[in-house]
Parts: sequence; structure tokens; C-alpha cells
Amino acid sequence: MKRIKQIAGIFLVAGIGGFTAIEVDHFYNKKNQQPVVLQQAPPKDVKFVSMPGTPAETTVNFVNAAEMTVHAVVHIKTTYAMESQNQYIQDPFYNLFFGPNQLQQRPSQPMSAGSGVIITGDGYIVTNNHVVDHADKIEVVLNDRRTYPATIIGRDPNTDLALLKIKEQGLPYVTYANSDDVKVGEWVLAVGNPFNLTSTVTAGIVSAKGRNLNALATDPQNGVYPIESYIQTDAAINPGNSGGALVNTAGQLVGINAAIKSNTGSYAGYSFAIPVNIVKKVTADLLEFGEVQRAFIGVSIRDLDSKLAEEKHIKDIKGVFVNTITDGGAGEEAGIMEGDVITKIAEMEVNNVSELQEQVGKFRPGDKINITLKRNGDEKIIPLTLKNRKGNTEVVKKDKLEVVNVLGASFEQVNPDEMKRLNIKNGLKVVRLNGGKLRSAGIREGFIITKIDKKEVSSIEDVKSTLENKDGGVLIEGVYSNGTRAYYGFGL
Repeated sequence: MKRIKQIAGIFLVAGIGGFTAIEVDHFYNKKNQQPVVLQQAPPKDVKFVSMPGTPAETTVNFVNAAEMTVHAVVHIKTTYAMESQNQYIQDPFYNLFFGPNQLQQRPSQPMSAGSGVIITGDGYIVTNNHVVDHADKIEVVLNDRRTYPATIIGRDPNTDLALLKIKEQGLPYVTYANSDDVKVGEWVLAVGNPFNLTSTVTAGIVSAKGRNLNALATDPQNGVYPIESYIQTDAAINPGNSGGALVNTAGQLVGINAAIKSNTGSYAGYSFAIPVNIVKKVTADLLEFGEVQRAFIGVSIRDLDSKLAEEKHIKDIKGVFVNTITDGGAGEEAGIMEGDVITKIAEMEVNNVSELQEQVGKFRPGDKINITLKRNGDEKIIPLTLKNRKGNTEVVKKDKLEVVNVLGASFEQVNPDEMKRLNIKNGLKVVRLNGGKLRSAGIREGFIITKIDKKEVSSIEDVKSTLENKDGGVLIEGVYSNGTRAYYGFGL
């Protein structure tokens, strides 16, 4: 019994000692360090970042904008002719083995796809020109999977826009915003059909405005002088999104998605949209006139940077520098001079060439606007009447030469200098193809028709008279601007 009492006493002393040690350690640590707490809610004075000007507790809601837009964005499928399907071979080695003027055959018909935006309930759709350019057949698929054939109302290579029409009523459509009011940092949604994944919505912010990518080719012979003033966003856009909608959080259209900047061909953080104010102007012109009424100031301009400002003794590096004046142009008549710095078009500030072109692009020849500029440090406001490229204010009407509907083309007279360079004495140039016999035969824009069925051609009247009451095969001879001669055949 005495032994048991000794053992119990030892345990009691050890317990008291251990408890005392724990309390001492707890007291020491409490004085020298803070406790680590896991999964604790943030303190009340911590605020999550929200959009400027909104309560911290508010989040941006994209649901309504997406629901308002997704049914008005369509999937566009295009089919192209086999370009050389009926083209006579000009390769001498091919002719050596197979004989002259043999037809080249292609095994398959190329297809492509993009997006479009319904802008009216009766079936008008805006998309990119590059989505439908050279297409033989255009098919529009709605979000509810209804499918319609589409016709091209008009195209504008200058802005990379095209207007289509399908036969339907009561369609959902997107309303226009004002792209001048769009701010850098504003939330936007991109809606389209990337990689044939229909009805895809992505979100981002406006990263910049007035971007010029030099993505559109200049073609003076066909009157193509590109206007690029893109809205840059970081909303994810990929191949197939072209022609789709860029909308604000109210579901209003602020731009038409057109391009990405990438080293891989897929989205890499930079996407670009055509401002909706340009879209409104172009589509309105195509509907009313069949052609875009493009206005010009009549000046050559360049961006103003520190080097140019120093060279020209300009103190304030804001605006667009006037390099030269076009004789007889609107600028010369209004009194604009070389060396002037344009700072405003109407009431909108412009700080680079792209922004100036965007603002002028909203007007038509004959419109009267005020130009604000600086000359020798003094600000001047000059009233100006805009003109067209021909130097007058007349409306440019749709090409009357498109009456040969079966050919699906527009034509123009060949410049005498070009005929001399190509060593031809006659010809009629194909300047536009909208689907039809010529495209199906493999003819490309820019081809100069010199003969039809061995008869010389110099005008549209020659084409009409040659093909009138024609039944059977047609042989077309001609030359491209690079000197390549070609022969095409098709049946009527």
C-alpha cells in the first residue's frame, strides 16, 4: 500500500509540473506573437475592388446584356467556288503533257464561317466584308437553329463591313449605342461563334480606342482607302467571331468584332472592333444608295509626335498635322493651310489620324461641319463643306453596270495607262464579284475581259450584245494586272 501511495504522489507532482509548464509557455507566447487563424472572414474594413463610381458591394451583371444579345447574333456560313475549276491552264509544261487549254479540276468546294448581327427585325444583318467577300453562297443560322439563305445588299472594303438580308420578320435585333461615348476601362461583351461554337459570350474591358492595325489593304485602282479606328478590348475573340457583336453592359451594340492581334492566329489578349458609329453610317448608306457616301476634307495628314512638333516649332503635341492640301478640295476652299494642326472634327476631339478618319467617316459629301485647328499657336474654328473623292458634293449612286445579273459582277472602263502597260487595246475590268457565272468560272476581281467568244469587249454594251440570246458555252479571254493572261469557260 505504501508503494502505491508513492507512485500516485509521483504522478500528481508530474501532472502539476506539466500543467504549470503549459501555462507558462502559453503566457509567454501570448505576449510575443499573434495567433494564426485559418479560414477567417475578412475584417469589416476590407473592401473588394469594384467598378469606379459603383458601391463596393455591387458587381457587374453580364446576364441581362448576354440575354439581350445572344439571340440577335447569327452564325454565317459561306461557300466558295473552286477558283480554277473551269480555268484553262496556262502552264506550258502542263500543256506539253496534256495538250493546250485543258480544264483544271478541283476535288472539293471550300467553305468558311463567321458571325453577324441582326440590326432590324425584318432581317438586315451586318457583318465583316471579309466574312462574305468572294462567297458564292451565304447561309445564316439563327440562335434557335433556323436557317436562311442570305443576299448581299452591299459591301464596303474601306471599313470591312457588309450588309446582308434574309427573308423573315419579327426577328430579335440589337440596338445601337454611341461609340463616341465608350470609355477606356468600360466593361464590354463579345458575342459570336468562334471555332463554330455557336452563341459564345466573353467579357472584358475597353483597352484603347482609335487603333490602326494596317490590316486592310489600300487599292487606289478600285477606290479602296481603308478607314481603321478600332476599339481594342481584352474580351476573348477567336476565328469565327468576325462580324459578331461587341456590346456594353446595357446590351447595346458598340462595335462589330473584326480582328485579333496574335502570333499564333488565336486569341492572345488583343481584339479589335469597328466602332458602331461607323457601322451606322455605312449600313444607312448601303440601304439608301447602294454605295457608301464617303466624305473627304481634301488634306494629307499625319500623326503629331514630339519629333515633328520640335521640327515645326509646335508647343502642344495634340491633334493631327496637315501635311499637304488637295487642289480644289474642301480644305483648300475653307482656308485650311499646310502646317495647321486639326484638333476637332465637329465637336469631337481628334488626336491621331485614325480618330480623324473615324469622325469624318460619319458624314456625307455636302455635310457642313466645323473644323477646329491651331495655326501658329492660335486656335481657329473653320466652317467646311465636305466633298466626295471627285471633288464635288454629288451623291455617288450604285454602279449601274451591275445589270448583268447573270454574271454577278460590276465593271469599269480600263485606264489607258494600264492598257498601254499590259499591251492591250481594249478591255473591261471586273471590279466586284457578288456571286454568279464569273466567280463560278474562277475569275477574280481585277481581271480585264478583252474578248467574249472571240469578240472584242470594251464596254458593258459589248458584253450585253455578245451574250444576248446566248445559249450554250461562253469563252472569256483576258488579262490580270500582273500581266497573266487567262481563259475561262462557263455555260448559259
